[in-house]
Parts: sequence; structure tokens; C-alpha cells
Amino acid sequence: MPEFSDTIIRLFKKREATGEGGLLTGTDPSAFNVSDPLRLWIIQVGVIIMMAQLLSLCLGRMKQPKVIAEVLGGILLGPTALGRIPGFTQHIFPSQSLPYLYLVANIGLCLFLFIVGLEIDASVIKRNARMSVIVSLAGIALPFGLGSALSLPLYHQFIDPSVHFTYFMLFTGVAYSITAFPVLCRILTELKLLDTTVGIIVLSAGVGNDVVGWTLLALSVALVNAGSGLTALWVLLTCVAFTIFLLLVVKRAMLWLARATGSTNDGPTMFYMTIVMILLWACAFFTDIVGVNAIFGAFLAGIIVPREGGLAIALTEKLEDMVTIIFLPLYFTYSGLNTDLGLLNDGITWAFTIAIACLAFLGKFGGCTIASRLSGFSWREASTIGALMSCKGLVELIVLNVGLSAGILSQKVFSMFVLEALTLTFMTTPLVRALYPPERRVIATSGGAPPRTRDEEDYADKKSPVNEEQPWRYRFTVILDKLEHMPSIMALTQLARPPVPDFSSLTTAVSMSTASDPAPLKYKTPEVSISALRLIELSDRPSAVMKSSTTDTLIHTDPLLGIFRMFGELNDLPVSTSLTIVPYDDLAYNVVDHAKRNGSQLILLPWLPPCAGTAETSEGATPRREKLDHNPFEAIFGTSRDKSASVVHSQFVRGVFAQSETDVAVFVDPGNHINTCAGTGGSHHIFLPFFGGPDDRLALEFVVQLCANPKINATVVKMEKREIENRQIERPPTAQSDTKVDTNSLALPHQHGLTTSSIIVFPDTVYGQPNTEMRMQSETADSIIWSRYAGCNLSDSDIPRPLRAALSRINFTNLASPVPLHAAIQRASMCQRVLVVAGRSKRLAVENHHAELKDLVEEHRVMGHEVTRKTIGDVATAFVVSGCATAMVVLQAANVEME
Repeated sequence: MPEFSDTIIRLFKKREATGEGGLLTGTDPSAFNVSDPLRLWIIQVGVIIMMAQLLSLCLGRMKQPKVIAEVLGGILLGPTALGRIPGFTQHIFPSQSLPYLYLVANIGLCLFLFIVGLEIDASVIKRNARMSVIVSLAGIALPFGLGSALSLPLYHQFIDPSVHFTYFMLFTGVAYSITAFPVLCRILTELKLLDTTVGIIVLSAGVGNDVVGWTLLALSVALVNAGSGLTALWVLLTCVAFTIFLLLVVKRAMLWLARATGSTNDGPTMFYMTIVMILLWACAFFTDIVGVNAIFGAFLAGIIVPREGGLAIALTEKLEDMVTIIFLPLYFTYSGLNTDLGLLNDGITWAFTIAIACLAFLGKFGGCTIASRLSGFSWREASTIGALMSCKGLVELIVLNVGLSAGILSQKVFSMFVLEALTLTFMTTPLVRALYPPERRVIATSGGAPPRTRDEEDYADKKSPVNEEQPWRYRFTVILDKLEHMPSIMALTQLARPPVPDFSSLTTAVSMSTASDPAPLKYKTPEVSISALRLIELSDRPSAVMKSSTTDTLIHTDPLLGIFRMFGELNDLPVSTSLTIVPYDDLAYNVVDHAKRNGSQLILLPWLPPCAGTAETSEGATPRREKLDHNPFEAIFGTSRDKSASVVHSQFVRGVFAQSETDVAVFVDPGNHINTCAGTGGSHHIFLPFFGGPDDRLALEFVVQLCANPKINATVVKMEKREIENRQIERPPTAQSDTKVDTNSLALPHQHGLTTSSIIVFPDTVYGQPNTEMRMQSETADSIIWSRYAGCNLSDSDIPRPLRAALSRINFTNLASPVPLHAAIQRASMCQRVLVVAGRSKRLAVENHHAELKDLVEEHRVMGHEVTRKTIGDVATAFVVSGCATAMVVLQAANVEME
């Protein structure tokens, strides 16, 4: 093969002739090369992103916006900190490479300003025009005046006389009057203020403030670049004409094109996306060549994109990851590289720095607070509006960078203003939390209804207590979070729905004897109420913030809510819907709070356990568990199901269990054939192993309610653990194992030197330590409820007909075994299409099943059982591991019982 050899030799010779050495030749990979700047740029990006992410992890715990981490990362990488290390700046950020870094950062800045334009919704201002305009103008005028006044001593102390004072005064006033709208949206969403009167006013005033601020900045840049007032006027008039052309002509054309291409229905097509990108760079190019910065053109391009059909959100989702992960950190790191806090090295400098921060805060806080108070808000609400509007964030940093690049600001003054922007942004969140706690927040209402505070909401009329006189649960909170969970949640809702009892004959009998017995009729049928809560996690993406400000629209267009509404219509179920967008850490709290506010009696949750993974066999056959040794990679990386998603979701489920003051039911899909247990046709069988405790008592009541449906019957087995009398026992056969096992291998708690405390891991949900009195009360309650249902005489006429009909479909038995989990699984395996109902039993559990569960796991050779056990308890995990259940419902009684 001489041709191949000659080609390889020519390639090596060509590479050698270019004079570019590789790492193997001893060349420094960080050495900057003008003809090949990519390698150093990659190193710079890696360092910047790692620093920003590391700081955001720390500051995120303090509920601080990510922009603070990015700016602090740039400051630390600059001459303030790491730049003082000998050789660091020369190798990582040499001065020759900064133009390339600045070019990419400005490309990202144009994309970011385009996204900011997409976030601005003019309809927000129209809905709250009167008060928002007053607050917005007050938040611009007073800070601008204070900034202009402070600019005079600043100019004489720190600015070179060659710089025109007018230009410096304009930049100082604009920096004071600006409000960071993107950061403000994020703070409002995280603090759950978007549905309050304060949040609505701040959002609309922030939009107006942003538009006016960018206009003032454009005017300032035009004056600097023009050099004379007449030229600046021509530049300003040109920009105004261009803006009018975009808003009146191009915006309508973009809407027509979006409808014509179907982008408003199915998201932006490739052709529409291409047109939008061309428009973006065309606008940026035009505003740049007429003497205004290119970022203004990008901002205008974002404003004219249609909002119909969530098109702006869809466009943001396509761009935001690359912009927020790569481009924005580059821009703010470049700002940090120009920030040298070491220049603030004398008393007069620090005095001016403190004065800049104090006057900037007082201008925004005072102006907006006074305007809000005059508009009718209370002092608490008005001060909260002022605190929110004082947020500076990344928008002021952009203004400062424009001023620095134009030569208006010196590096020392630039560093002073950067420190001021960071300080005001950092203090916004804690100040708002202190001024406006959740119990004092006023909820915005529609239709002229008077506003109300969260703690004034009265739930007494919604509460329908569950007791002996009213055993059925009719008020449900249904959680919708992911599309793959929809079959599970619809199955659980269909099961939990109580049938409408026929009281006609009973009512007639009572009416005939009203004179002799005027007592009211028991077991009245309240109206079924289902509240569907759609959960969306608030991430760092701008699109998530945009969604949070458009919940009124999303609640009608969200596909999961649409599916569940149709499910309710088909099954004649009254469904009310709501949508919330909150950070992941607050998801569980929102579920609990929503259930409390709606007076729900039962929270319905779906869950896919990570250890579920069965291969389906023929209909009615026992599912075959896939052995992990068939695939060695599964033994290393886990099961075929997306384990990470299940593990993350289990943390949310456990959070609901831990915080809920309402009964909770979790539908567990073991991965067999979920739909066979919840179909509309045919009969279904329920199996309940009753071990005792508050959760098992709730499970028993739930089974009785399910059996009010004539298509459902049940087997309830009261399980008891029998002491081992012989050394060799015969374990009840399961679907996968029917061998004899020596008791030495059972590893019961009293064997092998193991105690209960040595085998129980620290619980994920911490309950109070039960004492002897609590356990005796729980055992007494177990006996009472068992005798009420299992010992009920069905011929007794005092028992209401619905309860008598339900109990007639339940078979109550007792079962004692030294291995109760194995015995329960064997009993359940005798039924086909079985739905297992079990209590979570993480508190006041009668028996400790940890050792026997461990034995079951070894028999069936599954992984991920520890997450399952922490989430739904030992008994339910045993059925998931064995794979004998078509589906499961795990219940936990309200946590108020344990107090």
C-alpha cells in the first residue's frame, strides 16, 4: 500500500511545515497563537464555567441569583484575586487573547438582549398602566437626579478632564435609574410573589423601567459616538424611525409568517427560526452602524417576535442553554477582568464607594416606596416594591461595560460601580423576605373581589372531616408533573373516586319515621371534588421565568392539564385545575399547601420505583423478573429504567410524606402491566396485608371505600408474626422461589447478634420517638377498626346500605407466619390482576421487616430497593421486589396523628 504510506508522510510533512507543535512535542497548550486562538479560548471557557458553577452552588443555597456568581467569578479570576498569582494572567488571560474573548462575549450579549426582549410583554404594562407608570417614573427620576448630583464630585476626583462631564453624568444617571428586569423576574418567581398585588405592580413597573432605561442608554451612546448635539439628534431620530418601522410593519409580518408556517401551533419551524436569526443580526448591525450599540438592535428584535401560542417561550428554550451556560459567563468574566478591587485602596475611594451604594439604594427605594404609598399601598407593601425595584443585577453591569468601552468610565470608577451593583443585588432577596413575609402577602384577585392575605383564607367551609359518620373521602388533590406519570394518576383517580350510593329507599324509610326518630341521616353524599395541581420546576432557564409570568395562559394550554380535564369529562368528574412553577426544593411544600388550602382529604401521587423492571409474559401469567447477571452492565449501572429520574422523583415524594398534614396515597407502577388494573371493564381484586399502625388503618378504610364499587372485591389479611419453634422451617413459595430455607439464613433481628438499632438506617422522614402509651393507643385503635369492619354483622339493619354492600365484597382473614412478608406475597400471588394496597408504616410499625426484606431482595436479585424502601416502606417494597402485584397503592395517614 505505497499510496497510503505516501499520503501519511505528506500529511506529517504538511503539519510540520506549519510550525504548529502538539502537546507530545512539548508545546505549551496554553500558549496563545494569533492564527489558532481556539485552544486557549477553550481553556478560558472551561475555567470560567467551572468557577461560575462552583460559586453558584454556594450562592444558590443563599437564594441569590446566578449573575452574582458569574460576576464574582470574573472578579476572582481577574487582578483582584487569582490575577495576583505570578503567571496566571499571562497563561490563562493574556492581553492578546482578550479581543477574541470579548468578541464571543458580545455575540452572546446580543443573544441575551434578544431573550430579554422576548421576556418583555407590553400587555403587562397595559393591565396595570396607572400605578405601574407612576412607580416606574418615580424609580427613574429620583435615582437619575441623585446619580447626576453625585457625578460632579466623582468627575473631579477620578475622571480624566478629557472626558466630557455631560457624558459621564448621563452614564451615572442611567446606571442609577436602571432596574435588572430579568433578575427581578427570577426573584419574584422564587419568592412566590407573582400572584400578589406587589408582584404584579413590580413586574409591570420593571418592564417600563427597562424600556426607558435602554432608551436613555441608547441616547447616551449616541451622544458619545456622535460628538455633536446635531449629529446625536439625527442618530436618535433614525433609531426612533427604525423602531416604529419594526413595531408597525415587521412585527405584523413576523406574526403572519408565524401563522403561515404553523409556528404558533407547533413551535418555530426551521425556516421561521432562520428568519428570526437573520432579523436579529440585521437589527444589531443597523443600530451599530448608525452609532448606537448593537445590543439595542438585538433587544428590539426580541420585542417584535409574536407572543401568540407561546412562540416567544419556544424561541427562548432553543437559545437559552447556550447563552446562559457559555456566553453570559464569558461577558461577566470579562467585566470581572476589568474590575480591580485592589484599586479601592484609600479612604476617599471607599467613602465614594459607600456613597454610590447608599445613594443608589435610597434613590430607587425612596422613589418607588413614596410613589407606591401615594398609589394606595400600605407602607409594608410600598417598601417591598421599593426594595424589589432597587435590584441592579446584570443590566447595570451591561451599562457600566458600555461606559468603560466608550472611555467614559475609568477602571477605578468602574470597579466602584460593580461593587455597588453586586451589593444591591445581593441584598434584594433577604430584604424582601424580611419586609414581606408570606403571611402578610396580599393575593391579587379578579372580578372586583377584594384582596385578601394568605393567612386570612378560610378553609373551614372546604373541610369535610372523615369519621365514622362520614367514612368516604370525596375531596382529592391530584398531582400532575410528568407525562409518563399520567396513566398512573388517572388509574388512581378512577379507583379512588367513590361511587354515588343509592339512598332512595333508605331516605324513604327514614322519612316515614321522622316523627319518632328525628335524627339526621348518616352517610350523606357530599359532592366529589378533584383539584389537579400541575407542577413545573423553576430552573435557571429564562423560559421557566417567562412561563411563571404567563400562568394564566399556560393553565389553559398545558398538555397535561388538558389530558386530565378530558379524563374528568369522560368520567363525569368535576376537575378544577391550577398550575405552579417553583424551585425543586419547594415542590413538596406547594403540594402540601395546595391540599391544605383546598381542604383536601387525600393527596394522590404517582411514582415509578427505580427497582421495578420486569419482563411481561402472557396475559395472566406471573411476570418474570429479569436477572441482573444476564447483562453485566446493568449490574454496574443499574436497571434498564431511568433510575436517576426515579431517585430524584422519590425525594419529592418523601418530601410530601414528611410535610403533609393530609392523608397521602401513592400509586406505584412496578413496571408489569399498569393498565390492566385500572380498566373500565371487568372486575378487579384488591389485596391488603394488615400489620397495624395508623397507615394500615388508613389503608383498610381506603379498601372499604374502593369496594363500594360493585366491580371491585378485596381480600384483607391480618398478618401476625409467629415465633420460630423449629430450626428448619418451610418458607412459603413465591413466584420465583419455593425452596426450604434454614432459619440461620433469615438474619432475623434477634439472631447473629443484630439488634433493631443496628439494622435500621437513619430515616429520611424523622418522626417523634413513639412511647409505650402511643403504641398501646395505636394497638387499641387497630383492634377497634378491625372489629368494626371484620367483625361486622352484615344482617344488622343499623349498618348503612353503602357500607354493608362494600363489606360484603371483602374477605377478612387472619394469617400467622414466621416470615410474614413471604406469606403475604404467596397469598397475593394466588390472585390474578391484583392491586396491592399497603400502609407506608414508617412510624408506629408493629413489626420490623428489614431482615426479611433483605432476604427477598437477595432471592429476586434486584437493585434500587433502598430508595424504594425509604420511599414507600418495607411491606410495599417487598411486593415491588417480588413482582406479584399488577400495581400498588401505598398510603400514609396525616402526620397530625403523631403529635
